[in-house]
Amino acid sequence: MAGDQELKLLGSWASPFVIRARIALNLKGVGYEFLEEGLGTKSELLLKSNPVYKQIPVLIHNGKPICESMIIVQYIDEVWAAAGPSILPSDPYDRAIARFWAVYIDDKWFPLLWKIIIAKADDEETAEAAEQVIAGLQLLEEAFEKCSKGKDFFGGKSVGCIDIALGCYFGWVKAAEKMAGVKLLDKEKIPLLMGWAERFCSADAVKELMPEVDKLIEHGKMVRARLNAAATN
Repeated sequence: MAGDQELKLLGSWASPFVIRARIALNLKGVGYEFLEEGLGTKSELLLKSNPVYKQIPVLIHNGKPICESMIIVQYIDEVWAAAGPSILPSDPYDRAIARFWAVYIDDKWFPLLWKIIIAKADDEETAEAAEQVIAGLQLLEEAFEKCSKGKDFFGGKSVGCIDIALGCYFGWVKAAEKMAGVKLLDKEKIPLLMGWAERFCSADAVKELMPEVDKLIEHGKMVRARLNAAATN
């Protein structure tokens, strides 16, 4: 509950998209009820609340559902504008840049990381995807230097939009390294981003939400098995 408001979040502990919403709620100091959706299952409430995509996360605020992780983050920032730090920049240009990188991360970078996680075995495609993930991280290293303006986070002094958009994947990056036997996080190639990741994961609003890498690996293997089984049917 948030004061006298009803607030529920449908999600899964392992989902980076759900972690985004939870970080935003933590930043604003807003209480909520978390409803866990099991792997491969979709509750009636989820199907009713998100009939278009049928996916988590879904934030239900006073009976009204809000879907899609970054839309939820922006909604939380606007509804609880007076609580906690601003997640999106106040300057229109900076806000546009933050949204640009959030879209890049989801549309261009994450699909490559996901390809590594669900790959059946070491192959040329995995190696190629790993190279592209690293190249994307180097782009984001440059973006961090510009957006942070010498401060701790993309958002400046506090965790902001790009921090949430990228940081939610950090556990999965480490899991992908172990699952595929590839090195994605190289301090020599992305020193600023590595320092940022350490600060992000230890931030008060984040640290209790980041899943253990070994648990993510187990979860990733189950997802991979389900996808491979579905592909052979």
